[in-house]
Amino acid sequence: MANHKKIIVTGAAGFIGSCMVEFLNEKGLTNLILVDDFGPEVKRKNWESKKFESIVERQSLITWLNTHQPELSAIIHLGARTDTTEFDYAIHEELNLEYSKMLWNYAVANQIPFIYASSAATYGAGEHGYKDDHAILDQLTPLNPYGISKNEFDKWAIRQQNQPPCWTGLKFFNVYGPNEYHKERMASVIWHSFNQIKANGSVKLFKSHKEGFKDGEQLRDFIYVKDVISVIEWMFETMDSAKWETKNNGIYNLGTGTARSFIDLVNATFKGLDLKPVIEFIDMPLDIRDKYQYFTEADMSKLKNAGYLKDFFSLEEGVDDYVRNYLAIGKVY
Repeated sequence: MANHKKIIVTGAAGFIGSCMVEFLNEKGLTNLILVDDFGPEVKRKNWESKKFESIVERQSLITWLNTHQPELSAIIHLGARTDTTEFDYAIHEELNLEYSKMLWNYAVANQIPFIYASSAATYGAGEHGYKDDHAILDQLTPLNPYGISKNEFDKWAIRQQNQPPCWTGLKFFNVYGPNEYHKERMASVIWHSFNQIKANGSVKLFKSHKEGFKDGEQLRDFIYVKDVISVIEWMFETMDSAKWETKNNGIYNLGTGTARSFIDLVNATFKGLDLKPVIEFIDMPLDIRDKYQYFTEADMSKLKNAGYLKDFFSLEEGVDDYVRNYLAIGKVY
Protein backbone atom coordinates (compact mmCIF):
# COMPACT_ATOMS: atom_id res chain seq x y z
CA MET A 1 0.00 0.00 0.00
CA ALA A 2 1.21 3.51 -0.85
CA ASN A 3 2.37 4.67 2.54
CA HIS A 4 2.30 8.41 1.87
CA LYS A 5 -1.46 8.28 1.40
CA LYS A 6 -3.69 8.36 4.43
CA ILE A 7 -6.62 6.16 5.45
CA ILE A 8 -9.72 7.47 7.20
CA VAL A 9 -11.35 5.14 9.72
CA THR A 10 -14.66 6.38 11.13
CA GLY A 11 -16.02 4.87 14.34
CA ALA A 12 -12.39 4.50 15.39
CA ALA A 13 -13.14 4.66 19.12
CA GLY A 14 -15.86 2.05 18.79
CA PHE A 15 -15.83 -1.73 18.67
CA ILE A 16 -15.07 -2.72 15.07
CA GLY A 17 -13.35 0.58 14.22
CA SER A 18 -10.78 0.29 17.02
CA CYS A 19 -10.05 -3.32 16.04
CA MET A 20 -9.57 -2.13 12.46
CA VAL A 21 -7.07 0.51 13.60
CA GLU A 22 -5.10 -2.03 15.66
CA PHE A 23 -5.02 -4.42 12.70
CA LEU A 24 -3.69 -1.65 10.42
CA ASN A 25 -1.09 -0.73 13.05
CA GLU A 26 0.04 -4.38 13.16
CA LYS A 27 0.50 -4.17 9.36
CA GLY A 28 2.77 -1.15 9.90
CA LEU A 29 0.20 1.46 8.86
CA THR A 30 0.10 4.51 11.10
CA ASN A 31 -0.89 7.13 8.51
CA LEU A 32 -4.43 7.02 9.84
CA ILE A 33 -7.08 9.68 10.40
CA LEU A 34 -9.31 8.48 13.21
CA VAL A 35 -12.84 9.86 13.25
CA ASP A 36 -15.39 9.46 16.06
CA ASP A 37 -17.03 11.19 18.98
CA PHE A 38 -14.00 11.04 21.25
CA GLY A 39 -15.79 12.57 24.25
CA PRO A 40 -17.00 9.42 26.06
CA GLU A 41 -14.31 8.44 28.57
CA VAL A 42 -15.58 4.85 28.53
CA LYS A 43 -14.17 4.31 25.02
CA ARG A 44 -10.79 5.95 25.65
CA LYS A 45 -8.84 2.72 26.13
CA ASN A 46 -10.02 1.55 22.68
CA TRP A 47 -7.97 4.22 20.92
CA GLU A 48 -5.46 5.92 23.23
CA SER A 49 -2.66 3.38 22.64
CA LYS A 50 -3.18 3.19 18.86
CA LYS A 51 -0.77 4.80 16.39
CA PHE A 52 -2.30 7.44 14.11
CA GLU A 53 -1.62 10.74 12.42
CA SER A 54 -4.74 12.72 13.37
CA ILE A 55 -7.93 12.39 15.33
CA VAL A 56 -10.95 14.33 14.15
CA GLU A 57 -14.29 14.77 15.90
CA ARG A 58 -17.14 13.32 13.85
CA GLN A 59 -19.03 16.63 13.46
CA SER A 60 -15.88 18.43 12.27
CA LEU A 61 -14.80 15.95 9.62
CA ILE A 62 -15.98 17.64 6.44
CA THR A 63 -14.56 21.00 7.55
CA TRP A 64 -11.29 19.29 8.47
CA LEU A 65 -11.11 17.55 5.08
CA ASN A 66 -11.77 20.76 3.17
CA THR A 67 -9.10 22.56 5.19
CA HIS A 68 -6.39 19.87 5.10
CA GLN A 69 -7.19 18.21 1.77
CA PRO A 70 -5.31 15.01 2.64
CA GLU A 71 -4.34 12.55 -0.06
CA LEU A 72 -6.35 9.44 0.80
CA SER A 73 -6.03 5.81 -0.27
CA ALA A 74 -9.32 4.75 1.37
CA ILE A 75 -12.25 5.78 3.53
CA ILE A 76 -13.31 2.95 5.83
CA HIS A 77 -16.64 4.13 7.23
CA LEU A 78 -17.50 2.03 10.30
CA GLY A 79 -19.06 4.75 12.46
CA ALA A 80 -22.83 4.53 13.04
CA ARG A 81 -25.57 4.70 15.60
CA THR A 82 -26.04 0.95 16.11
CA ASP A 83 -28.58 0.86 18.94
CA THR A 84 -31.47 -1.31 17.73
CA THR A 85 -33.56 -0.18 20.73
CA GLU A 86 -33.30 3.51 19.75
CA PHE A 87 -36.65 4.10 18.05
CA ASP A 88 -36.20 7.78 17.13
CA TYR A 89 -35.58 7.45 13.39
CA ALA A 90 -34.30 11.03 13.13
CA ILE A 91 -31.17 10.03 15.09
CA HIS A 92 -30.45 7.10 12.77
CA GLU A 93 -31.26 9.19 9.72
CA GLU A 94 -28.70 11.85 10.65
CA LEU A 95 -25.85 9.54 11.68
CA ASN A 96 -26.38 6.51 9.43
CA LEU A 97 -27.90 8.01 6.30
CA GLU A 98 -27.03 11.70 5.87
CA TYR A 99 -23.48 11.37 7.30
CA SER A 100 -22.82 8.38 5.03
CA LYS A 101 -24.07 10.32 1.99
CA MET A 102 -21.70 13.17 2.83
CA LEU A 103 -18.72 10.77 2.98
CA TRP A 104 -19.80 9.00 -0.22
CA ASN A 105 -20.01 12.32 -2.07
CA TYR A 106 -16.56 13.29 -0.80
CA ALA A 107 -15.20 9.92 -2.01
CA VAL A 108 -16.81 10.50 -5.43
CA ALA A 109 -15.49 14.06 -5.77
CA ASN A 110 -11.97 12.99 -4.85
CA GLN A 111 -12.01 9.50 -6.44
CA ILE A 112 -11.28 7.64 -3.21
CA PRO A 113 -12.07 3.95 -2.58
CA PHE A 114 -14.96 3.73 -0.10
CA ILE A 115 -15.86 0.82 2.20
CA TYR A 116 -18.77 1.18 4.60
CA ALA A 117 -20.65 -0.84 7.20
CA SER A 118 -24.16 -1.89 6.39
CA SER A 119 -25.98 -4.49 8.51
CA ALA A 120 -27.85 -7.79 8.44
CA ALA A 121 -30.57 -5.87 10.31
CA THR A 122 -31.61 -4.74 6.81
CA TYR A 123 -33.02 -8.24 6.19
CA GLY A 124 -35.74 -7.88 8.82
CA ALA A 125 -37.35 -11.22 9.67
CA GLY A 126 -35.63 -12.83 6.69
CA GLU A 127 -38.79 -13.29 4.67
CA HIS A 128 -36.79 -12.58 1.49
CA GLY A 129 -33.83 -14.69 2.55
CA TYR A 130 -30.28 -13.50 3.26
CA LYS A 131 -28.82 -13.07 -0.21
CA ASP A 132 -26.82 -9.88 -0.89
CA ASP A 133 -28.68 -9.25 -4.12
CA HIS A 134 -29.21 -5.60 -5.09
CA ALA A 135 -32.53 -6.56 -6.72
CA ILE A 136 -34.21 -7.30 -3.36
CA LEU A 137 -33.16 -4.14 -1.49
CA ASP A 138 -36.49 -2.41 -2.17
CA GLN A 139 -38.44 -5.40 -0.88
CA LEU A 140 -36.64 -5.65 2.46
CA THR A 141 -38.57 -4.63 5.60
CA PRO A 142 -36.17 -4.09 8.51
CA LEU A 143 -37.63 -4.52 12.01
CA ASN A 144 -36.26 -1.32 13.60
CA PRO A 145 -35.16 2.23 12.71
CA TYR A 146 -31.48 1.23 12.77
CA GLY A 147 -32.06 -1.44 10.11
CA ILE A 148 -34.24 0.94 8.08
CA SER A 149 -31.51 3.61 8.04
CA LYS A 150 -28.90 1.10 6.88
CA ASN A 151 -31.16 -0.22 4.12
CA GLU A 152 -32.03 3.31 2.98
CA PHE A 153 -28.34 4.06 2.50
CA ASP A 154 -27.76 0.80 0.63
CA LYS A 155 -30.66 1.64 -1.71
CA TRP A 156 -29.38 5.19 -2.17
CA ALA A 157 -25.84 3.99 -2.93
CA ILE A 158 -26.75 1.58 -5.70
CA ARG A 159 -28.95 4.23 -7.39
CA GLN A 160 -26.13 6.76 -7.68
CA GLN A 161 -24.86 7.61 -11.15
CA ASN A 162 -21.71 9.05 -9.59
CA GLN A 163 -19.87 6.43 -7.56
CA PRO A 164 -16.44 6.12 -5.93
CA PRO A 165 -13.94 4.31 -8.20
CA CYS A 166 -14.12 1.25 -5.92
CA TRP A 167 -16.73 0.76 -3.22
CA THR A 168 -18.35 -1.88 -1.05
CA GLY A 169 -21.07 -1.91 1.60
CA LEU A 170 -20.70 -4.76 4.10
CA LYS A 171 -23.79 -6.26 5.75
CA PHE A 172 -22.32 -7.25 9.11
CA PHE A 173 -24.09 -10.17 10.73
CA ASN A 174 -23.61 -10.78 14.50
CA VAL A 175 -20.10 -9.51 15.12
CA TYR A 176 -18.41 -10.30 18.45
CA GLY A 177 -14.95 -9.77 19.87
CA PRO A 178 -12.68 -7.52 21.94
CA ASN A 179 -13.30 -3.78 22.45
CA GLU A 180 -17.12 -4.05 22.59
CA TYR A 181 -17.43 -3.54 26.38
CA HIS A 182 -18.78 0.03 26.02
CA LYS A 183 -21.81 -1.15 24.00
CA GLU A 184 -23.52 -2.44 27.17
CA ARG A 185 -26.98 -3.71 26.17
CA MET A 186 -25.91 -3.87 22.51
CA ALA A 187 -22.73 -5.89 23.25
CA SER A 188 -22.60 -9.52 22.12
CA VAL A 189 -24.15 -12.37 24.08
CA ILE A 190 -20.58 -13.60 24.73
CA TRP A 191 -19.68 -10.39 26.56
CA HIS A 192 -22.90 -10.57 28.61
CA SER A 193 -22.39 -14.29 29.28
CA PHE A 194 -18.83 -13.77 30.48
CA ASN A 195 -19.96 -11.09 32.93
CA GLN A 196 -22.90 -13.17 34.17
CA ILE A 197 -20.62 -16.19 34.72
CA LYS A 198 -18.18 -14.02 36.68
CA ALA A 199 -21.00 -12.57 38.79
CA ASN A 200 -23.33 -15.57 39.27
CA GLY A 201 -21.76 -18.68 37.76
CA SER A 202 -24.67 -18.98 35.33
CA VAL A 203 -26.03 -17.38 32.15
CA LYS A 204 -29.56 -16.19 31.40
CA LEU A 205 -30.81 -16.66 27.83
CA PHE A 206 -34.09 -15.54 26.31
CA LYS A 207 -36.92 -18.02 26.06
CA SER A 208 -38.32 -18.57 22.59
CA HIS A 209 -41.60 -16.83 21.86
CA LYS A 210 -41.92 -18.34 18.40
CA GLU A 211 -43.26 -21.69 17.22
CA GLY A 212 -40.58 -24.04 15.94
CA PHE A 213 -37.75 -22.62 18.08
CA LYS A 214 -36.87 -24.10 21.48
CA ASP A 215 -35.55 -21.86 24.25
CA GLY A 216 -31.99 -20.73 23.47
CA GLU A 217 -32.08 -22.29 20.02
CA GLN A 218 -32.66 -19.03 18.17
CA LEU A 219 -30.07 -19.10 15.38
CA ARG A 220 -27.72 -16.34 14.26
CA ASP A 221 -24.71 -16.06 12.01
CA PHE A 222 -22.00 -15.07 14.50
CA ILE A 223 -18.75 -13.71 13.05
CA TYR A 224 -15.54 -12.94 14.92
CA VAL A 225 -14.36 -9.35 14.53
CA LYS A 226 -10.92 -10.53 13.37
CA ASP A 227 -12.59 -12.06 10.31
CA VAL A 228 -14.49 -8.83 9.64
CA ILE A 229 -11.33 -6.73 9.62
CA SER A 230 -9.49 -9.35 7.55
CA VAL A 231 -12.16 -9.01 4.83
CA ILE A 232 -12.04 -5.20 4.94
CA GLU A 233 -8.24 -5.21 4.74
CA TRP A 234 -8.35 -7.60 1.77
CA MET A 235 -10.84 -5.33 0.02
CA PHE A 236 -8.85 -2.11 0.34
CA GLU A 237 -5.52 -3.82 -0.39
CA THR A 238 -7.09 -5.18 -3.60
CA MET A 239 -8.57 -1.76 -4.40
CA ASP A 240 -5.26 -0.02 -3.69
CA SER A 241 -3.29 -2.41 -5.91
CA ALA A 242 -5.74 -1.69 -8.78
CA LYS A 243 -6.73 -5.37 -8.90
CA TRP A 244 -10.32 -4.61 -7.89
CA GLU A 245 -12.75 -4.94 -10.79
CA THR A 246 -15.53 -2.36 -11.15
CA LYS A 247 -18.07 -5.18 -11.48
CA ASN A 248 -17.22 -6.14 -7.89
CA ASN A 249 -18.44 -2.81 -6.54
CA GLY A 250 -21.58 -3.22 -4.45
CA ILE A 251 -23.09 -4.67 -1.30
CA TYR A 252 -21.78 -7.82 0.36
CA ASN A 253 -22.85 -10.05 3.22
CA LEU A 254 -20.26 -10.43 5.95
CA GLY A 255 -21.07 -13.42 8.14
CA THR A 256 -19.66 -16.95 8.19
CA GLY A 257 -22.47 -18.58 6.22
CA THR A 258 -23.32 -20.87 9.14
CA ALA A 259 -26.10 -20.15 11.65
CA ARG A 260 -25.47 -21.30 15.22
CA SER A 261 -27.63 -21.26 18.36
CA PHE A 262 -27.27 -19.06 21.40
CA ILE A 263 -26.82 -22.24 23.45
CA ASP A 264 -23.80 -23.13 21.30
CA LEU A 265 -22.45 -19.64 21.92
CA VAL A 266 -22.86 -19.83 25.69
CA ASN A 267 -21.43 -23.34 25.87
CA ALA A 268 -18.34 -22.08 24.03
CA THR A 269 -18.06 -19.18 26.50
CA PHE A 270 -18.13 -21.54 29.49
CA LYS A 271 -15.57 -23.75 27.76
CA GLY A 272 -13.27 -20.76 27.27
CA LEU A 273 -13.35 -20.39 31.05
CA ASP A 274 -12.93 -24.16 31.60
CA LEU A 275 -16.32 -24.34 33.33
CA LYS A 276 -19.40 -26.53 32.91
CA PRO A 277 -22.41 -24.69 31.42
CA VAL A 278 -25.21 -23.48 33.72
CA ILE A 279 -27.99 -21.84 31.70
CA GLU A 280 -31.41 -20.52 32.74
CA PHE A 281 -34.12 -19.08 30.50
CA ILE A 282 -35.95 -15.79 30.98
CA ASP A 283 -38.75 -14.02 29.11
CA MET A 284 -37.65 -11.75 26.27
CA PRO A 285 -38.28 -8.03 27.01
CA LEU A 286 -41.51 -6.80 25.47
CA ASP A 287 -39.83 -3.86 23.71
CA ILE A 288 -37.87 -6.20 21.42
CA ARG A 289 -40.10 -9.29 21.38
CA ASP A 290 -41.95 -8.53 18.13
CA LYS A 291 -38.80 -7.16 16.46
CA TYR A 292 -36.51 -10.10 17.18
CA GLN A 293 -34.67 -12.06 14.48
CA TYR A 294 -34.94 -15.81 15.16
CA PHE A 295 -32.74 -16.90 12.29
CA THR A 296 -29.99 -15.23 10.26
CA GLU A 297 -27.50 -16.90 7.93
CA ALA A 298 -25.42 -15.06 5.38
CA ASP A 299 -25.22 -16.30 1.82
CA MET A 300 -21.46 -15.85 1.35
CA SER A 301 -21.12 -16.85 -2.32
CA LYS A 302 -20.77 -13.25 -3.57
CA LEU A 303 -17.70 -12.53 -1.41
CA LYS A 304 -16.08 -15.82 -2.43
CA ASN A 305 -16.77 -15.10 -6.09
CA ALA A 306 -15.07 -11.70 -5.67
CA GLY A 307 -11.93 -13.57 -4.56
CA TYR A 308 -11.93 -13.76 -0.74
CA LEU A 309 -11.05 -17.37 -0.03
CA LYS A 310 -9.69 -17.39 3.53
CA ASP A 311 -11.42 -19.61 6.10
CA PHE A 312 -13.39 -17.97 8.89
CA PHE A 313 -12.96 -18.72 12.58
CA SER A 314 -15.44 -21.37 13.70
CA LEU A 315 -17.72 -20.25 16.53
CA GLU A 316 -15.72 -22.33 19.03
CA GLU A 317 -12.36 -20.98 17.80
CA GLY A 318 -13.49 -17.34 17.82
CA VAL A 319 -15.17 -17.47 21.22
CA ASP A 320 -12.20 -19.29 22.75
CA ASP A 321 -9.76 -16.64 21.48
CA TYR A 322 -12.02 -13.81 22.67
CA VAL A 323 -12.64 -15.28 26.13
CA ARG A 324 -9.12 -16.55 26.93
CA ASN A 325 -7.01 -13.82 25.35
CA TYR A 326 -9.17 -10.73 25.96
CA LEU A 327 -12.11 -11.02 28.36
CA ALA A 328 -10.43 -13.23 30.97
CA ILE A 329 -7.42 -10.92 31.24
CA GLY A 330 -9.19 -7.60 30.62
CA LYS A 331 -7.22 -6.91 27.44
CA VAL A 332 -8.11 -4.45 24.66
CA TYR A 333 -7.21 -5.39 21.08
